Amino acid sequence: AEVESDILRRVRTLLRELDGHHPACQCDRGMLRWTLHKKIDQNPSNSSILVRILVKELERAERGDFRHYIIPLLHTLMYTLIKAPCISDELCSRVYDFCKKLLTLPKPFCTIGLDYAVRLKMERTAPGMLYQRMVISEQSLKSDPYPYQEKIFIFADPELLSKAICNALVTDTEAAQVSQSPRACMCYVIIHAMQAALGEGCDVSGLKRSLQDMPMSDVEHWFRQVVAAVECAGNEASADRGQHAARLEKIYCAVLSSLQAGDAPLGGMQGTPLPNPSISFHLWTEDDQLWKELVLFIRPLSQSCEPDCLSQDLDNFEIQDIISDCECCEQTRFSVLSTDSGIERDLPAAAEEPFAPCSTETEQSRLQRKGGIKKKPSPLESMAFLQAGCNGPGAKPPAKPQRRPGIPPEPAAPLQRLHTARIVLLGDDRILGRLAQAYHSLRKRETRRVFLTPRLNLQFYYIPVMTGQPNTLAVADHAATSHEELCEVAGYLGRADPWYESNINTLCHMIPKLATMPSSPSKHLVTDLFITDVIAYYVRMGIQPVCFQVYAVKIFFNDPAQEPAEDVFLTELRTQVQESISHRELSMTKKKMTLDGPGIDLTVTYRKVVMSDRVKELAMSLRSTGLVMKAIPADEAEDLVCLNVNITEIVRINNLSGRSFSAVANRLKTRNIKIRSTEQRPFTVCLDKDSRRAYRNVISVEVSPCLEPSYCLQKTRTMKFSLHETEDVGLVKYMPKSLLLPINTFAGIIQ
Repeated sequence: AEVESDILRRVRTLLRELDGHHPACQCDRGMLRWTLHKKIDQNPSNSSILVRILVKELERAERGDFRHYIIPLLHTLMYTLIKAPCISDELCSRVYDFCKKLLTLPKPFCTIGLDYAVRLKMERTAPGMLYQRMVISEQSLKSDPYPYQEKIFIFADPELLSKAICNALVTDTEAAQVSQSPRACMCYVIIHAMQAALGEGCDVSGLKRSLQDMPMSDVEHWFRQVVAAVECAGNEASADRGQHAARLEKIYCAVLSSLQAGDAPLGGMQGTPLPNPSISFHLWTEDDQLWKELVLFIRPLSQSCEPDCLSQDLDNFEIQDIISDCECCEQTRFSVLSTDSGIERDLPAAAEEPFAPCSTETEQSRLQRKGGIKKKPSPLESMAFLQAGCNGPGAKPPAKPQRRPGIPPEPAAPLQRLHTARIVLLGDDRILGRLAQAYHSLRKRETRRVFLTPRLNLQFYYIPVMTGQPNTLAVADHAATSHEELCEVAGYLGRADPWYESNINTLCHMIPKLATMPSSPSKHLVTDLFITDVIAYYVRMGIQPVCFQVYAVKIFFNDPAQEPAEDVFLTELRTQVQESISHRELSMTKKKMTLDGPGIDLTVTYRKVVMSDRVKELAMSLRSTGLVMKAIPADEAEDLVCLNVNITEIVRINNLSGRSFSAVANRLKTRNIKIRSTEQRPFTVCLDKDSRRAYRNVISVEVSPCLEPSYCLQKTRTMKFSLHETEDVGLVKYMPKSLLLPINTFAGIIQ
């Protein structure tokens, strides 16, 4: 009763924080969920108590219409259930029934409820399945029944984060991987599956001793047996929990045969650690670094090529290089000069089988002769050639017998997304601007030649980090030094998802504080457990994306010989009047300012956003000192696909005392806008608050929602055959039109 009372008090404190009642000690903010799970890890037998309390709180939240409690409680419950050594079927059934009730609620409740209901149905039939799949995929353990692999890539911009923070994160991520050998992870899977199925009847201590004394080959054998048994039970529609337990008990007795299973005293429930996922830390120094890391994750060169191939320079690492790289791993190919003209009458009468009658197969091949036009291979067919040289799950056999002329090729096996790359961005809005650039570049590259898309599931996560140091990269005239201005995306996500605000936004100042703490045993205890654990919890449970519109900008310069620049931005575009350089321009500018006031004359043409979504073109001329386009709304209820434009307009006022000027804020909402300097005076453009992405000598800017590159390609192909069609027809109608950047949170946007 005392333990249950303490756990209930911790859960209620967690809920009060969601209501805005923060703990008295600010250092506890964001650590309540972590300390709750750590307490259960220290005594795993209390897992059932926590699950039972969380189920009661969920049912109470549903009855009392406290919907903002439901998703945090459900994530906390599922994370506890995955790590728990054994949960009764009765308790799992209550959680499953509650998840089914969520299907009647709007998104995201029904989406999360459906996902967890599907997982719980498998877990009830095959206890330990969720833990097993998580460890196999995160540690990339070789398993034929479940061949999925995951990896976390942490990207940080060295110019935005201090060296101390980067070094601390590198040290922590490396330390988290030290004790995670494949052998240890296989033993964890075996022990957890046995204990989840057999419960109190499992001698965990004896099982651990037996596995420790085994050679690696025997551990791999029993790992494969356990994985096959669990996956078989989880995927069978008519599988029974009792049959699954009996099957695992046979494996359990065989593993313990050397120790006389059943004779050793049972030690009760013992927790099995959930290993930290595979994490790699990267300082983002090159523009195409993200793409390179993803390619190497899909097909590590060290696993499938000769050592000579490993010295290849990745600076010119293109898809054609991969194809040529793969050829060194395949068998020797011989070129054969074809004498086939492609014309049916030129075929020999019966060259291959002179005495055989004309079979059905021969007749079919003659009927399928074409007119000698060679079909250009599609990008997906090119991917089949790419797969031929790649080892690993899902790869095609390296060679096939040569087919007879005229017989159509066998259809290629459908590609599976067996790899999941979880990209975690650390920093402020400026690193998200770089991500938008890299994502747009990746989508364009994939449109030209498909490689990653059919085989890789790409997930993005964002953890705001503020160093508290002077912002050296902000534009000098308008330094965006406050937390609110540099972390607009994090602020929006926190307002939309309270659990993100509680667990992730609190890391904004905590990570720099932990990184700069003096070296001590307590410091390593906190950082090694806390930062790595929170990142792991975020990527494991954050499954609901919030999609942000990426905007395309076309920039024209005052030099006619200079080509227009094309770029993209995610959060903000800012323009400012550029100072004159020459004396002549300076004197003319002063004269103009005396007459018309500061700033430059602009013409603004835009499409006004109206409720009916009808296009309404407007234009105006004004004098302005600069403008700001904000893509992130101040309220989560506002439309994400909309630009809030604030123009500082200079208004001339004539009165008895003379002429004066005042600045007036001119606000408008739009999705498409064009701005031009009518007097040919240049201005500067800065994208995503990053001075590294500033353009000078600009006279015109065009902004519009960025289109998905694959949509543009298909649209171009369609226009070739229907020149007079203005609306989308055919396949284009069903393709995503806009390029959206999805960032995962725990709940998405709660309406």
